Amino acid sequence: MNKLTVLKIKFDFNGDKNIIYPVILSDENEVILIDCGYPNFLPLIKNASKENGIDISKLTKIIITHHDFDHMGALAEFKREYPHVKVLSSIDDEKYISGKEKSLRLQQAESIYDKIPEDEKESAKEFQRFIETIENVQVDICLKDNDSFSWCEGIEIIATPGHMPGHISIYLKNSKTLISGDALVVENDKLMIPYPQYTLDMVNAKNSIKKLLNYEIDRIICYHGGLYTKNIKESLENIISD
Repeated sequence: MNKLTVLKIKFDFNGDKNIIYPVILSDENEVILIDCGYPNFLPLIKNASKENGIDISKLTKIIITHHDFDHMGALAEFKREYPHVKVLSSIDDEKYISGKEKSLRLQQAESIYDKIPEDEKESAKEFQRFIETIENVQVDICLKDNDSFSWCEGIEIIATPGHMPGHISIYLKNSKTLISGDALVVENDKLMIPYPQYTLDMVNAKNSIKKLLNYEIDRIICYHGGLYTKNIKESLENIISD
């Protein structure tokens, strides 16, 4: 039997209360985690999974939507604890997750450093050092746009570049569900693209949203914001026209 479980992970980050919503897809043969949180989040995800009746030790795969630290931060911890787990990402993000190339988020932070006010430079340096601590992990399976798999009654990979060039979303045709990673977020009950300071290419981000109009979507699960079900087509069209 196919099951979709949305985890609600509450935590403090830099003094602010936050929530992220990783997703677990499971059936008789697979337990697939989509994005795995910040560094040291393995215990939080393990506990949230247990509360939802899922034994995380049976995990078979982790799909990383993109290589930001809040999506792959705990990946190395998962691999150490569960070495049998296969890591999947887009073919474009593999080089950053594996460490073959420097994180785009770190490149962005370095490129704006000289332009920020002097009183913000120390915290900016701390952020750079933090990103540098994210452990790299080998990717086992590289994914491309329109790749389809039979796992959990069928999933399709949708390339949704913009937030990052290698960003992917996951579409579940049977339930008309989109797992959007950071292609979309929910803020104040509104569906939107993450703010420009977090989105590396806003033009591509809007083009990705336009592409989603080709899919029948009844619900969207955003990593930041959780479940969204209201007037989805209209909400997507509003984002494009903004």
